[in-house]
Amino acid sequence: MHEIEQLLSTQDGVIARRQARAAGLSDADIRRRIRRREWVAVHLGVYVDHTGPLTWRQRAWAAVLLHWPAALDGWSAIRAHEGPGRWRFDERAPIELMVPHDRRLTPTPGIRVRRSRRFAAATQPHLSPPRRHYDDVVIELADRARDELAAIAVLADACGARRTTAARLRDRATTMARLTRRSWIAAVLDDIAEGNCSVLEHAFLVRVERPHGLPRGLRQVPDRDRRGRRLFRDVVYAGRDPHWRQVVELDGRLGHETAAERDRDLERDLEAALDGADTIRLGYGQVVGRPCRTAAMVGRLLRLRGWQGTATTCPHCYDT
Repeated sequence: MHEIEQLLSTQDGVIARRQARAAGLSDADIRRRIRRREWVAVHLGVYVDHTGPLTWRQRAWAAVLLHWPAALDGWSAIRAHEGPGRWRFDERAPIELMVPHDRRLTPTPGIRVRRSRRFAAATQPHLSPPRRHYDDVVIELADRARDELAAIAVLADACGARRTTAARLRDRATTMARLTRRSWIAAVLDDIAEGNCSVLEHAFLVRVERPHGLPRGLRQVPDRDRRGRRLFRDVVYAGRDPHWRQVVELDGRLGHETAAERDRDLERDLEAALDGADTIRLGYGQVVGRPCRTAAMVGRLLRLRGWQGTATTCPHCYDT
């Protein structure tokens, strides 16, 4: 029974009847394990080795084994690649699967299935659970996101998590079929490659800085705090005085910050001031809600610091 135990270990305690039969169990053996509550049916012919609630990975494995050959798709594939840390992921959401195009399946509650002619090339069956390639899923999710900010978040989060790079995603986007936002995604990835590592940083570039003629700030500038710990400044403008810098920190948290996070940010701003840098902190309201007004004020601030230019208006300035 070593093969059975190995399967259960590899598959998070989930096993299919066909696997158990191939490993040497008879139908009577399987019925006995079910009768003793050693195994519990999750789907028809798919079992888990305990009686409690299923973890997300057990739900995912059960869906894959029910519709085998199958692989996780969409946000389920992202969840499998990244783990449980992604705060927006709903663990109760249906498990998304990709199966070969010639399959005809009965709908199952809690499972969402997509058929594909590229199943073999698009999936990674050796992973646990099997899933689609990370880069492909990221690009598709960005392409079908509800709006541009959501699409930027998908791309920026993937690059910020260091699981891929903007250059790699851009190369893949040029070859994938049926992308409606192909050119736009490539442009966003170009910006991310230059250091715009979050949705708010990209919005600051394309809504505040670039359309209003502000000087191009340096992105993700490496720095160290007074304890020697490495950190990165979101945007840095250099003044005429070599000892002066204007720092713009972009805070993309929407009501999720803790007192400790807020305290850490204020400490960083204070330390930056001691090192000769003035810091302003902008959120979604300033960058996305009022970009034109913000650009005018940032332009005036930079002029006070020695910038010789003048902020310009964009077509949307007259709408605010």
